This record gives sequence, structure tokens and C-alpha cells, in this order.
Amino acid sequence: MAKPSIVPVNEERRMTVIEHLEELRRVLIISLIAWALATVIGFAISQWTLGILLGPVHKVIGGQKLIYPGPVDAFLLFFKIGIFTGFVLSSPIILWQVWTFVAPGLHRNERRFAVGFVASAVALFAMGIGFAFFALPIALRFLTGIGNSELQYLPFADKYINFVLILIAIFGITFELPLAMTMLGLAGIVSTAFLKRNRLKFWIGIFVGANMVTPGVDPFTPLLLTAPLIVLFELSILVIRALRR
Repeated sequence: MAKPSIVPVNEERRMTVIEHLEELRRVLIISLIAWALATVIGFAISQWTLGILLGPVHKVIGGQKLIYPGPVDAFLLFFKIGIFTGFVLSSPIILWQVWTFVAPGLHRNERRFAVGFVASAVALFAMGIGFAFFALPIALRFLTGIGNSELQYLPFADKYINFVLILIAIFGITFELPLAMTMLGLAGIVSTAFLKRNRLKFWIGIFVGANMVTPGVDPFTPLLLTAPLIVLFELSILVIRALRR
């Protein structure tokens, strides 16, 4: 008589495609609700946020005010700032939802990094934003210094804020590089030996990518993005090695 097959107690049930789609819908709904509620807060503090965003340009042009051509442009500008601020404020919730979506595909011993994943992602994004504010005055001085004394930079509020928000988003997202690499390392997709062996290729890829994603034509902004990303790349190798032990 054949013995009944014994299923290990720790065997984890795999989710079906339908369950994955339902989970994805749940993640998207919660993330969008969190973003919408945070946008209300972001719009309420948009005047204060605008003062922070104007800091880099004021270092270049002094106390000169920015201009806008249309009567509704100021409202749209504050609304745009509110949406962006709302995303930043709701990012911990969104990141936690992302983790709950990918966690079922991880091993049980890898799920203990949940809090560290969210905390690291928020910290790296904040570091990217902070570094963007460091790079902005340098980029603005170079870009606005092109030409001669017959040209004067009169910044339009909308164009300047678009430039700043894009740069902040680029720096914030690209600073997540070590976290993405660490996740790939934990999943066994990449190894420290592979990263070390192809170190120069990754460095070149970071430099090329920084030139592609940064706005403007100045040579300084891509370099300012490349330098910390290479440092973070090297740190991620150390983190992967430590976590895989």
C-alpha cells in the first residue's frame, strides 16, 4: 500500500494569477488613496514648500521674484507642488504596499527585511532630494551664465519649478540603486563576484545613464549625480555580501 505523500509544514502556498491581480489591485487602490490624502496636505503647505524650492534659484539671482504669464498659472503651480509633495509624504505607505506585493515571492528568511526595506528606501530617496538641492545652484550658475552681459535670466515660475521637480525626482529615484541591487542580490540574480568583475562596466553605465536622465546641457549635473551613485554602488556590494552570509 502506497504511503500518503507528506507535505512539509513550512511549505508555502503559491498564489494564483487571479490572486496576484487582486493583490495588485489592492496595492494600487491603497497607494492611490494614500497619495490623494497626502496631496491635500501637500497643497495646504505648498506655499511653504515653494519657499524651499526657490532657495537654489535665489542663491543665483538674489531676491528677484519669479514671474508667471497667466492668471491661473499660480494656482496650477501650487497644485503641481501639492501633488509632488503628496507623493513624497505618502511614499512610505506606497513602499510598504510594494513590499507586501513582492513579499510572497520571497523566502521566509528574506521577509524579515521588510522594515529595513521601507526605511532604506525612504532614507535613500531623502538623500537623493538633499543632494539635488546641493547640485541645483551649481547647475543653475552654469546654465544661466551662458551668454554675455546683454542677456538676463528672468525665470518663469512654472519652467523653473518643472526643472527643479524633475531633477529632484531623478536624484531621488536613482539613489534607490543600492536598494534595487541589494534586492537582486538577495534573490540570487546577481552576486558580489559578478558586480566586482563588471565594476567598470557598471561605472560607465551609471555615467551614461546620468547624462541621459538629467535635464539641461551642462556637464556638471551628470557628474554630480554619477559620483554618489558610484559610491552607493560600491556600498551595495558590501551590503549584499553582509546579508548573504
